[in-house]
Amino acid sequence: MRHSKLCGFSDDALEFQRKILERSGLSEETYVPEAMHALPPQPTMANARAEAETVMFGALDSLFRSTGVRPKDVGVLVVNCSLFNPTPSLSAMIVNKYKLRGNVRSFNLGGMGCSAGVIAVDLARDMLQVHRGTYAVVVSTENITQNWYFGNRKSMLIPNCLFRVGGAAVLLSNRGGDRRRAKYVLRHVVRTHKGADDRAFNCVYQEQDGEGKTGVSLSKDLMAIAGGALKTNITTLGPLVLPVSEQLLFFATLVAKKLLVSAKTKPYIPDFKLAFEHFCIHAGGRAVIDELEKNLQLSPAHVEASRMTLHRFGNTSSSSIWYELAYMEAKGRVRRGHRVWQIAFGSGFKCNSAVWHALRNVKPSPDSPWEDCIDRYPVELVDGFPAHQ
Repeated sequence: MRHSKLCGFSDDALEFQRKILERSGLSEETYVPEAMHALPPQPTMANARAEAETVMFGALDSLFRSTGVRPKDVGVLVVNCSLFNPTPSLSAMIVNKYKLRGNVRSFNLGGMGCSAGVIAVDLARDMLQVHRGTYAVVVSTENITQNWYFGNRKSMLIPNCLFRVGGAAVLLSNRGGDRRRAKYVLRHVVRTHKGADDRAFNCVYQEQDGEGKTGVSLSKDLMAIAGGALKTNITTLGPLVLPVSEQLLFFATLVAKKLLVSAKTKPYIPDFKLAFEHFCIHAGGRAVIDELEKNLQLSPAHVEASRMTLHRFGNTSSSSIWYELAYMEAKGRVRRGHRVWQIAFGSGFKCNSAVWHALRNVKPSPDSPWEDCIDRYPVELVDGFPAHQ
């Protein structure tokens, strides 16, 4: 906040950001890019590239080191970053840095929001079904340097308070010999897109304010739209993962609601705790986690990874679901046969789910982002504050 006072915000905008930050559930250990530490801030193209290189190359160095896979063995590369899309692309930067082979299938997904990590995994899976005996690398990140909002419109100030630097690199394989050392197998991907509805399309919208300052505006309808997208998504996901008994109850209430129009049939919420041991809910903010905890009837333990990820790293956009999975691994909670549900929301408006099954007991990794702090977690939060404060 001391920094923000020197960046030209009005007193009203500063007070608004202070209130959001205090109740955000974020700690003071989250990361903002180096360019934002300068006075005045330096949101240049060079600094944005430097941020992207630091995050992506750091994640990839760790991935190649921990897996023993050589960069030249990668046959598919998928990078997603919503708000920073330079030329050459981020995927080209990776090809150049690691000298990937000339026939690598390279993709760069832009503008697809916080749920794009699941989209990238889905694309990588499709490519692996076509190209046998190869590796696919997915890199999910967001870039803050050129996307900090310096105006005073409240709906565009919220991302300043929530979004932080972060990224993840994931290795997928279709090689039969890798099953013995793989952590997970991807069972399902379910994607929901509500972009045909104008309210949904406009609820997360990059634009300029009246003073020509660019930012991302969040609509007051956002949570209601996210709820509708979630309902559509789980209607498709349910039959793939739920026990038959839960499916029958769910569809019986749907039929009753349609046939008995006059009856106030309360919709039945399937018990997804019967289908999954672990939940990775996109750490978009306290409201997102609270809403899914309530609507899916989850316990505080089920959303612990999401809340702690938000606290330690902030909203890292599409990579947040990987920080959450890393949290569970660092706690030693993922056992062979466990089922993991990653669910993410993003602009468009989209709700995407990925379902993974653990192939073995997953041991904590020395390369985990939680390695130096996992013993301090979980922290108890009350209205966004650590309980001891």
